[in-house]
Amino acid sequence: MTVLKTSMRNFVAHKGRMALSAVAVLLSVAFVCGTLVFTDTMNTTFDKLFQATASDVQVSAKSASDTGETTSRTGKPPVLPASVVGEVRGAQGVRSAEGTVFSTSVTVVDADKDKLSPSSGGPTIVGSWNGNDARTMEIASGTAPKGPGQVMVDADTADRHGLKRGDEIGLITAVGTHHARVSGIAAFKVTNPGAAIFYLDTRTAQQTLVGRTGVYTSVNVTAAEGVSDEQLKKNVVAVLGHDYKVQTAKEVADANQKQLQSFLDVMKYAMLGFAGIAFLVGIFLIVNTFSMLVAQRTREIGLLRAIGSSRKQVNRSVLVEALLLGVAGSVLGVGAGVGLAIGLMKLMGQMDMKLSTDDLTVAWTTPALGLLLGVVVTVLAAYLPARRAGKVSPMAALRDAGAPADARSGAVRAVLGLLLTAAGGWSLYAAATAEKAKTGSGWLGLGVLLTLIGFVVVGPLLAGALVRVLGAVLLRVFGPVGRMAERNALRNPRRTGATGAALMIGLALVACLSVVGSSMVASATDQLDKTVGTDFIVQEDNGQVITKQAVQAVKDTPGLARVTEYKLLDATLTTPDGRTVPKETINAADPTYAQDVRTKTVAGSLADAYRPDSMSVFEGFAKEHGIKLGSTVAVRFKDGGTAKLTVRAITSDEAVVDKGAMYASIATVAKYVPADRMPLDDLLFATAEDGQEKAAYQALKSALHEFPQYTVRDQTDYKQELKDQIGQLLNMIYGLLALAIIVAVLGVVNTLALSVVERTREIGLMRAIGLSRRQLRRMIRLESVVIAVFGALLGLGLGMGWGATAQQLLSLEGLKVLDIPWPTITGVFIGSAFVGLFAALVPAFRAARMNVLRAIATD
Repeated sequence: MTVLKTSMRNFVAHKGRMALSAVAVLLSVAFVCGTLVFTDTMNTTFDKLFQATASDVQVSAKSASDTGETTSRTGKPPVLPASVVGEVRGAQGVRSAEGTVFSTSVTVVDADKDKLSPSSGGPTIVGSWNGNDARTMEIASGTAPKGPGQVMVDADTADRHGLKRGDEIGLITAVGTHHARVSGIAAFKVTNPGAAIFYLDTRTAQQTLVGRTGVYTSVNVTAAEGVSDEQLKKNVVAVLGHDYKVQTAKEVADANQKQLQSFLDVMKYAMLGFAGIAFLVGIFLIVNTFSMLVAQRTREIGLLRAIGSSRKQVNRSVLVEALLLGVAGSVLGVGAGVGLAIGLMKLMGQMDMKLSTDDLTVAWTTPALGLLLGVVVTVLAAYLPARRAGKVSPMAALRDAGAPADARSGAVRAVLGLLLTAAGGWSLYAAATAEKAKTGSGWLGLGVLLTLIGFVVVGPLLAGALVRVLGAVLLRVFGPVGRMAERNALRNPRRTGATGAALMIGLALVACLSVVGSSMVASATDQLDKTVGTDFIVQEDNGQVITKQAVQAVKDTPGLARVTEYKLLDATLTTPDGRTVPKETINAADPTYAQDVRTKTVAGSLADAYRPDSMSVFEGFAKEHGIKLGSTVAVRFKDGGTAKLTVRAITSDEAVVDKGAMYASIATVAKYVPADRMPLDDLLFATAEDGQEKAAYQALKSALHEFPQYTVRDQTDYKQELKDQIGQLLNMIYGLLALAIIVAVLGVVNTLALSVVERTREIGLMRAIGLSRRQLRRMIRLESVVIAVFGALLGLGLGMGWGATAQQLLSLEGLKVLDIPWPTITGVFIGSAFVGLFAALVPAFRAARMNVLRAIATD
């Protein structure tokens, strides 16, 4: 009880000094809890949606995916004959059966040709209005679609794009473009997580999405009273046999949830990883806080020891203070995490993904995990300072505050840090010189871990050296004030090293990712320059195929020397060694593709692969199956017959564009795949006539004005698109890393604030002998800048080393250009100095306001 009272008294007495450490714990716990609450809420929302929209049993074509989405490369959904509905109705236990048609391979535009797709990346769904949809949607205004000239739209999409009854919209499919006017607006009875939904009458949906009547994409079956979904499924299968995919509501919901879960897991674990980084940085802050508090209370602890307190009691007293700090920060963090999750839901709402707070899900495990993490991390971080407190002897009561440093332990630490850093450097070298990416990635991970730990351990030694250099370069120009700032930073190298290390971790990751991202852009740009020989590429950014009408519009564009079609076909291969390889893809193109993309070969010429009944394979595949030029491969196309094709080219595995592709000509494939089953083009390549590039570019865009789903890009556009995509990804990662950097800045603030308290008497004496308030503030600001710049130098140097090693691994995959983004690195370095200035504002202000006489009288 005495230990608890002492701990409580000390905690309350130093609550101001504990505040920033508590904020660090709060932020880290909030990030963990916010992530868990947000992803759990997403799961709840989609669970309710999937359960509400699924019929008791669903029948679909065998080739349909488990989630019912469009899978055909013809741009049309897989269908089943209308006669299936009558057969299903005859099955025992069926109350009703209704055929429906829907597709996700549709682009919907308004009268101005602007897309009506969700900006969140959610699907655009066009389907027939049916009884199953009426369970989850209610007509808010107008009427359901009747006839080919009418369409009904969901309320969220109508609000987002300002649609009202009578407005004309266009539905662009592989069949063609269908125009209709809005007849009604339907509101969701459940939460709409971001889809745009348009309803047609059944006959119009069949003609618009499939191109013919008498077919459905699925049949929704409702069970009679007392019949379970599983029994109903068995009864339906007994009638239909195994020619169709038959699923219960649970199976459909589980398939949808599994697809969603893979996305949510990536997001959740990525965010938790950044929360872990913030926790790691927070450890340095907590260690520094308790180390300085213990140092400042050396005399007090000595007196406790003198009057009978044991080492264990002193140790326990400090750990109890850490426990109180961890509990306080964690409890607040859990609450802040729920608020963060609500904020993320509102943010997703701005991106068209509607998430209702009615579905807010806070599982008991979330606050429990947040509390556990916050408390455990805080207590572990305080363990070393607590041990140091326990070692304070009763004689310390007779000395000035501040325990002397242990020179022997400092030497051991320096040697250990150098050994770890050297081992990490060797691991990074092994990664950079690895011949296989899988082997190298293991060495890279080990090298990153060892160098990071090594730099943290050897931090005090590096602080002593680098601070002197920085002092000579940056501080000497400020005269005596600059020299005092340098000596203050050098006074306790362990403290300076720990404070700088906290900032180092975040900046090391920033530098590493900047180098990797910049190198990826530079390498891809280099590959485009070397490989792509065409002027323009036409494609749909969401993976939809290119309709025949659009292909013809491109071919009719004036100023083009050639247009190359490019298709993908699924096939099963039987190689000369007798092995069967399922689920391979054949890239079928016009012979001019060999000019459009200059693919390196290790044997033969790619142009020969486009000869009749010929193909190419990639180097790794050829080695694995003993294929040489002239070998024959049996290719059984998924939607056609079997061809025996002669291998006339073997492409290099070093290729970046279409790496691992197998090529054949469209003319060859057409001999074995019926015209009505031939997939549409995935891409079109267009090359302008000499000197007509600019005119052809504009003409091509004009030709595709009626097809707004397709994008025309020249090489400059492609490079900019790649740069923008990687830039957006990096900016998102930087945003997540900002949490760790904020915690590190709090560490600098806390270190300076506690340092000011520790030096109260010294500051009073300096003020008494003539140091002005302005000079005092400048001294503390300069000390802060030196610590921040020290951390930046370590972090940026370490991060660039990691990034350069990662690029060497990526070079095994064809990304061979190392590019150091010096503007970014320089900007981060300069920004670190400003971070130091910002961190010193409050401590410097408080120091300058000290009463001189009281400061001198401080014990």
